[in-house]
Amino acid sequence: MNAAPADQIRLLDLQDLDLRLAQLAHKRKSLPEHAEIESLTKDLTQLRDLLVAAQTEESDCAREQTKAEQDVDQVRQRAARDQKRLDSGAITSPKDLENLQKEIASLARRQGDLEDVVLEVMERRESAQERVNELTERVASVQSKIDDATGRRDAATADLDREAGTVTKEREVVAGSIPADLLKLYDKLRQQQGGVGAAKLYQRRCEGCRLELNITEVNEVKAASPDTVVRCENCRRILVRTSESGL
Repeated sequence: MNAAPADQIRLLDLQDLDLRLAQLAHKRKSLPEHAEIESLTKDLTQLRDLLVAAQTEESDCAREQTKAEQDVDQVRQRAARDQKRLDSGAITSPKDLENLQKEIASLARRQGDLEDVVLEVMERRESAQERVNELTERVASVQSKIDDATGRRDAATADLDREAGTVTKEREVVAGSIPADLLKLYDKLRQQQGGVGAAKLYQRRCEGCRLELNITEVNEVKAASPDTVVRCENCRRILVRTSESGL
């Protein structure tokens, strides 16, 4: 393939722009905020699961407390009715009186036991409420950190995208000035060779694979006309000759 030396030189400009685009894409993908957000999101998910469990426990305790308080109230009302009967003097049978007094005493013990249950449930509920409050604060704190990191990531991404847009426009201009067949070869090699399709021949060394040409290869390049598109024998990239090639 033949191409004017100036067109071949422009390949180096195009290569620099392509490398810059690749660097911007890598930087965009490797922003530290990505890992930060991922880590914080995992923490947030775990905290939310814990919060749901704590809220469920608090809700269960609330129902249990309501039930226990209702049991206490029922026993208290029954004991009050029995005491009223006892105080009324309507019961005159010694045996009935004795049974009623025993029932009142039994209800008093039952009420005490139930009140102890209420206190125990209240303590568990209070502990669960404290846990809910603590986890709610932690969830809000982590969410705030995620929002902050997301803002920083979006700002950095926007800057990189703007720069990439500018470089892309520059690339379009440069690519438009290169012959189609040469550009096609360059793009093909760039895809095959890790993003580098053309490299400068500098001091008899290919800047693509960083290997120095042997004497035979140097002589072949020297013998090639300026319009000849030279390829590196090692990496097969397009070798662009300049005044610094050392030929």
